[in-house]
Amino acid sequence: MLKYSIVVPFHDEEENVTILYARLKQVMEQVGEEFELVLVDDGSRDRTYKLLEEIAAVDSRVLVVKLRRNFGQTSALAAGFDHASGEVILAMDGDLQHDPNDIPAFLEKLDEGYDVVSGWRRERMDNFFLRRVPSHCANWIMARLSGVPIHDFGTTFKAYRRDVIQNIPLYGEMHRFIPALASWYGASICEIPIKNTNRERGKSHYGIGRTVGVFFDLMTIRFLLKYMSSPLHFFGGFGLLGILSGGLMAIVLLGMKIMNPGLSVMHNHGPMFVIGSVLIVAGIQLLAIGMLGELQVRHHFTSQNPSSYAVERLVRLASSDEQSLMSGRQEDSF
Repeated sequence: MLKYSIVVPFHDEEENVTILYARLKQVMEQVGEEFELVLVDDGSRDRTYKLLEEIAAVDSRVLVVKLRRNFGQTSALAAGFDHASGEVILAMDGDLQHDPNDIPAFLEKLDEGYDVVSGWRRERMDNFFLRRVPSHCANWIMARLSGVPIHDFGTTFKAYRRDVIQNIPLYGEMHRFIPALASWYGASICEIPIKNTNRERGKSHYGIGRTVGVFFDLMTIRFLLKYMSSPLHFFGGFGLLGILSGGLMAIVLLGMKIMNPGLSVMHNHGPMFVIGSVLIVAGIQLLAIGMLGELQVRHHFTSQNPSSYAVERLVRLASSDEQSLMSGRQEDSF
């Protein structure tokens, strides 16, 4: 098994592909351990894939994963993680805003015993109001909801031990919350400051609209961290509260009817009767949702999860050893 795998998703980054490859290659060769570069083309419409294919044609340490369409950054990372073979997996963006020279610092922290090392853009170069303020608020909330004391959940620049990242299912926009999900599995997490530079080439794919979705993801993560294995505890609590409240109203109305047989419940206490009925029905429905959630959790832990992406092709140049072995087999066949 290789020591290191570097996973980089690309989407319309033709101006940055070859530069990032050269920088990564230089840094990893200085590290001195066996490595591979897993470069994922996430449905690019420009020459990104062609350039990746050309790189893979001359370097056997490069694996190109081409997705059938643009599935999004989380799915692209998931595809890279699934096809990586290193004991340690590093992930970073393909827009040159992450400096490969920071990689040795990540590896040092992993050598100290941490399972996840997250980058921290301490000095961000983004727009103050559109990017930095919403990001700071989201990170502050996430740190308190998850109990993971890091400052920057949003950056892709992170390093993981293979056994940790393989236990975390990725879908939607969950890549930014990997540290929080890893903490649920008991992983040790730390963060290190990284350089953050402005994009020099190409066009950013991020906007204020994506920030709005982050807050919905925060609610999802909070629910997952606390009730991922026991959804009935969440829905069942509200369900029982509704049933008890509605039942109490029903008992009161029944007592009124017994004490005064001529009383018209619907005429004199119609709103209370309707509210009580709705609470009882809603409570039963919430209990049913909780039970269905428990069944889904059982299915999750007893079957394999479907992938959130579809691979069109894999491109990798055979190493010299593999080429020698293949030529030997061809000679034997004669």
